Formats: sequence, C-alpha cells, structure tokens
Amino acid sequence: MTPPLAGLLVFGTSGVVLVMEIVAGRLLAPYVGVTLETFTAIIGTVLASIALGTWLGGRLADRVEPRRLLGPELALGGVAVALAVPMARLLGPTAVRADPPTLVLLVLVTVFVPAAVLSAVPPAVVKAVLADLDQTGSVVGRYSALGTAGAIAGTFLTGFVLVPLFRTSQILVGLAVLLVVSGLALWWWLAPTRTTLLIIPALLGAVWLGNTLADPCETETSYYCVRVEQDRETSSGRTLWLDTLRHAHVDLEDPTELRFTYTRMLAAVADATSEGPVDVLHIGGGGFTMPRWLEATRPGSTGVVLELDPVIVDIAQARLGWEQSPAVEVHVGDARLGIWRVDQSSADLAIGDAFGGVAVPWHLTTDEFVGQVAAVLRTDGVYAANIIDGSEMAFLRAEAATFATVFDQVAVLSLPERFGSGGNFLVVGSDEPIPSDEIVAAGELLDLDLRVLTGDELDDFIGDSQVLTDDHAPVDQLLTPGR
Repeated sequence: MTPPLAGLLVFGTSGVVLVMEIVAGRLLAPYVGVTLETFTAIIGTVLASIALGTWLGGRLADRVEPRRLLGPELALGGVAVALAVPMARLLGPTAVRADPPTLVLLVLVTVFVPAAVLSAVPPAVVKAVLADLDQTGSVVGRYSALGTAGAIAGTFLTGFVLVPLFRTSQILVGLAVLLVVSGLALWWWLAPTRTTLLIIPALLGAVWLGNTLADPCETETSYYCVRVEQDRETSSGRTLWLDTLRHAHVDLEDPTELRFTYTRMLAAVADATSEGPVDVLHIGGGGFTMPRWLEATRPGSTGVVLELDPVIVDIAQARLGWEQSPAVEVHVGDARLGIWRVDQSSADLAIGDAFGGVAVPWHLTTDEFVGQVAAVLRTDGVYAANIIDGSEMAFLRAEAATFATVFDQVAVLSLPERFGSGGNFLVVGSDEPIPSDEIVAAGELLDLDLRVLTGDELDDFIGDSQVLTDDHAPVDQLLTPGR
C-alpha cells in the first residue's frame, strides 16, 4: 500500500467519525431535543466507540493480513452509517424520556457501530505500512497526526458546510455511498473475493429502510428540525414545531387568536402594564405570534425581533402569516450578540421566548444577559420571560433569583396547578411595582386563572436558589429532575 493511500484512509475515516458525531445531534434532536445531556451522551459514546474500534481493530490486524481487512471495514462501515437513519427513525419515537440512559442507548443504536467499525481502519493501516520496527514511533505518530487532522477537517466541514446545505439523512446516505464504493474498490484491488458485491444489496436495503420510515422534519435548518402542522379544528390554524417542542401557534386569519397559554400570559402582562402603542424587544421570533398580536391589538407599536435562525423567519413569512413591516426590525443571529445592536432605553416591554429544545439557551438566562435586557428597557419597562420547567421547578427558582439581582421588582406567574406539576411559567422583572391584581384581571379576560407570586411569597418560593451567571448556569441539569 502506498503512503498517500494509507494517509488518505486514516484521514478520511477519522473525518467521517467526526462528521457522524456532529450530525448525530441533528439526527436525534427531533426525539430528545438539543441539550447539554444530548451532546454529552453523543461525545462520550462516540469516544467509547473510537476506543473500542481501535483496540479491536488493532488486535484483528495482528491476526489477519491488514490488506484483507481494509476494504471490508470501509464497506461495512458504510452500511452501518446508512443504518443510522432508519435506526433513529424507528427507535427515536419510543424515547419518551430524555434522561441520560435513554440518550446513551439511542446513540449506541445509531452511531456507535459505524464509528467503531471505521475506527478499526487506522490500526490496520499502521500494521500494513509498518515495515521496520525501528520506525514504529514515526509511523504511529504520522498516522495519529493524520487521523487528528482528518477529525478536524470533518468537524469544520460538517459545521460550516454540510449541515447548512444538506439534510441529515442526505449527509449520512452520501457518506455511506462514498464509504461503500471506496471499500468495494479497495476490497477488489487488495483482496478480491466473490462476496465483495454482497455489500451493495446491504447498502441499498439500509437506504430503502431509511426512506420508508417517516422523516419527522419537513425542513432541517442549521439549528432545528422544523415542521408546520395545520389545525384539525380550523383550516387557518398553524402550529410550528421545533425539534420536540410545540413552539408557536398562529391563526392566519386572526392575529389576535392566542391558542397557547403562555402567549395569553404574555398578553396579560402587556395589557396590565401598558396602554396603547408600545415599543417591544422580542428575544426569539419563532412563529411571530406576539409581534402579530401586538400589531393587531396595539396599532402603532414597534418592535425589534432577535431571531437565531434565518430559515425560521422565512417560514414565518411563507407559512405563518407574518408580514414584515417597517415597524418591526428583525435581526438574525444569536440574541446575546444581537442585543448589542438594540438602543438602550428604547423598549417598554421585552419578551423572552427563545428555546433550544425545552430549555432556554443557558447564555440567555444569566445575570449578565438579564442586565443587558434591563439596559434596553426604559425606567418603567418590563421584562417577561417564558420558562418551561418540571415539577421541582429548580430552574424557575434560579431564574427568578437571577431576575432579582437586576430588577427591583420580580414576579412569577402561571396557572395555579402548574406550581405543582410544571409547565410554562413567566418570570417578570421591572424597576417599578408589578401590578399583580391587574395581571390577574387581564388574564381573566383572556380566559386564564392566574396565580402571581410576589413579595414574601416569591422570596419563600426562591429560597436559597442559585443566581445564574455566565460563569455557572447549569440550566439543563436544573431542568432534568422535574422532566
């Protein structure tokens, strides 16, 4: 085997393993969301597969002529890559919990085997090219460096090129075809056997199986698996799903229709704390439900929307009834960066509704970010953030404690039963007194029976909960016990 071919094999297989590691997050997101636990399970399990694959691959290369191993390992690795899609679509919907054991199991059945098989290639290559034991160190070092370089290239290629351009299934099937074709060619050249071509029907079967199982995504963006569902009750109703979360509901014909409870809670806060036109900062656009509602109910209002995903903005305009007007600016990009573009003391109301899965992205929960939002508000402005938490409400308490370090007045509100079972809550902050009775009254007009915690009752609720900071904001871990 020539050194260039050997280097290409190590470089390429290491790159493919890293492509799979990154793509696995998008592959599993429609079923378990995107959280720190998701990526922890993926990274840890893939590292285990690399360790097992290199160990067993090295042992096998000591017992079997490496030239006879390389083609089959590439080809079988390609079939295993193709099987990742149907395995995820078959088993993903059964993952009713996103706890660590479930996450690890899903990674095991989707990407562990292909990563392990492909990780067996580098030790076989080293064995094949090592002709002089006196050169062992330099040979092993050279191919180890090439493997690392391939992993780096695979990482950059996936994050910067492949994910923005292609669907997850297309990336994986493309890799599978490339591996199988390369493996068959190498197999036929180095150690031809009649069983070589049997790999082809195995690959076709894996691809066919993946195509027959339902794809949970209508659209895949760089950040989300997206689908829009039409209501069964009304032909004009639409629900926006991002990964595992029903993110927004709109009525194409009636922008004042607020189907989800949390949007009515936000409307109650807006109605209780302001009259007439308002200037609003929206942290997260999603279905653009609240900008449409404000435009319809408060003519003359203005807004700035910080939305991470440009495709979501396009979908809101094409399918969710959002018509961008000069009164509303949309800034695409991470809200933590976008907020620097918003003038200080320019908003009467800030609405926090940004989610990655069921969790608010941690860097949008901290004392530092809440302080940035407060700087955008006028002296009597109000910040209302939508929070989802479980029955233990550890994250909710921590976020309320965080608001209390920035604002003179803080409230937590939701339906009374949710304080025992979990669900959507609002954390509200202002430097002016928060009108609890008026919020309750406004909620009643929106068919809501709200409970509002303030003062001593809120202090008891918060207890000794930690304040979230840029240095320590374990949002996913705070959410886990109650999910």
